Amino acid sequence: MSRLTERFAERMAAKSSALVTYLVAGDPTPEVTVPAMHALARAGSDVIELGIPFSDPEAEGADIQAGCERALMHKVRLLDVLDMVVAFRKQDARTAVVLMGYLNSVEAMGQQRFADAAAEAGVDGVILVNLPPEEADELRQALASRGVDLIFLLAPTTTDERAQHILARASGFVYYVSLKGPTGSANLDVEGVRKRLDQLRTMTALPLAVGFGIRDGVTARAVAGFADGVVVGSALVRRMGELAAEPAAIPAAAAAFAAELRAAMDAA
Repeated sequence: MSRLTERFAERMAAKSSALVTYLVAGDPTPEVTVPAMHALARAGSDVIELGIPFSDPEAEGADIQAGCERALMHKVRLLDVLDMVVAFRKQDARTAVVLMGYLNSVEAMGQQRFADAAAEAGVDGVILVNLPPEEADELRQALASRGVDLIFLLAPTTTDERAQHILARASGFVYYVSLKGPTGSANLDVEGVRKRLDQLRTMTALPLAVGFGIRDGVTARAVAGFADGVVVGSALVRRMGELAAEPAAIPAAAAAFAAELRAAMDAA
């Protein structure tokens, strides 16, 4: 059983939701990423999404774009991100780690080489925002043969027919984008998301995690009442960015925010 499967299964058994936290690798400095990951894990994060810095993250709002810019100022590359996972795994073999980014970075490295390196580093899953399932078979098979899940996204605009096509190729969990717009948007329709997840559960047995628009304990608790996972990214990246001049304070701040989210979700 993979780490992703274990983490979601544990939360489901406890009648709770998995907390998925996102940070940009190397933001605001490369030295803070691994300590922040450990802090998030200790505070209750079940899955850590590690963003691969990219110069044109078209699905991201202002906060994550700024995080990518800060990381790229330090010339953080995909190989550096994988090294961070290796460093994290020296102390944590339990928390699931998912790389999230864009196909461009993987293509520059080479799909087979990337699959090898991700598996060896201890990566559990990969999300590539601009990789359509029709073009994903080679990478999906390469990752699957090494025990790494390729995770797909569904949007409010995804038709049932399209959703079934995507879900037939999905593994690990399904990332449901809760709203129309970039990360960090604030117009979360909780009841609409609940109804859509009920429909999607008739199509797949995979865990359904909800992201985009979840920014605090209140919104996390609302979504945790029906979602298998709650993804929080922009709000965390913004907090880390605000402490860019005090990087030593970032792990504690990240842990405090994750603990707030975890407590709110457990109370759902």
